[in-house]
Amino acid sequence: MTEHRKITPPQSPARKTLFERADGSFGSNSEFATAPVPRELAQPVNRRIVKRRPKAAPEVLEVLERQQAKARAQAVLEREQQAAPVPQQSAAPAPQVAAPVPEPVYEDVHFSGEVHHVDRAALAAHGLIQPEAHVTGLLEEFRIVKRQVLASVRKAREAGSGKLAQRVLVCSPLPGEGKSYCAANLALAMAAEKDSEVLLVDADFAKPSILSMLGLPRGPGFMDVLARPDLKVEDCVMATDIAGLYVLPAGNHTTSDSEFLASDRTAEVLDRLTRAAPGRIIIFDSSPALAASPAAELANHVGQALVVARADRTGQSALEDALTLLSSCPDLKLLLNAAHFTPSGRRFGAYYGQEM
Repeated sequence: MTEHRKITPPQSPARKTLFERADGSFGSNSEFATAPVPRELAQPVNRRIVKRRPKAAPEVLEVLERQQAKARAQAVLEREQQAAPVPQQSAAPAPQVAAPVPEPVYEDVHFSGEVHHVDRAALAAHGLIQPEAHVTGLLEEFRIVKRQVLASVRKAREAGSGKLAQRVLVCSPLPGEGKSYCAANLALAMAAEKDSEVLLVDADFAKPSILSMLGLPRGPGFMDVLARPDLKVEDCVMATDIAGLYVLPAGNHTTSDSEFLASDRTAEVLDRLTRAAPGRIIIFDSSPALAASPAAELANHVGQALVVARADRTGQSALEDALTLLSSCPDLKLLLNAAHFTPSGRRFGAYYGQEM
């Protein structure tokens, strides 16, 4: 029988490289043999070169940590700000104009009390002007004084002195120089004005004399109003039967007259005396400047002062000292009393006496 066997084809040798075939042909098998590969290079591995940083000092590390923490906090804050909704800018409110402050409204102050009779005999006894009598030299002299005072009142108003312009102080350096005599005559002469009225205030609290010179009764007055806030000054003013003439008595003397005059109450009371009465002139007959302090205190509340000097008695040093004490008054005038000379040798009033 025929035996069938699987014939295995001869395996062809592995294909050699050019160098191997040349080596076989020329008999140099060992020279071109492949060199053994070292184990370390058999499987090459990619290695990463790491540079080692030098260790920093602890202080430097602390500073770096603070800087990094600050940077992280700043980054968080920026992310929050970016994520937060952007507020819409509203238009700025229009500036508010303040409403004008209304001026205070005061009640009008009028002297409407009982009318008192001025004793004409008392006027004559004290050598004062007689309102209903003929024109005399005394009246003419005080008319001239009155014109000077009223001219100063107008100038003070134009200069912005306000209510101070309506207040006139009459005083003297020392007692016995005729300041009450001059104050009363000036008030009687000014009462005859057609466009104004006069209030004669007795401010000689230690030795008041105005009421006795005019023959008027005693009553509460200036110092009582200063000491009692519940008392209104207009209730103490006496109206007289001489048109345009009003009188405010001195009131009861206290041991604190100067302190009352220096208080805020004085300004309040004096403002009431001229309220709603721009044509009212206030004449203060004060104590002598070198004998008591009220004159210096009143000088702070008046627009002008008449300093009475007696021609045959007042010394220069006393006059200078008095003017120094009254220096707070913006307008000081000198009124010479008991002078017996005139520029022409004749006295005022002679013209009227010859005509009548």
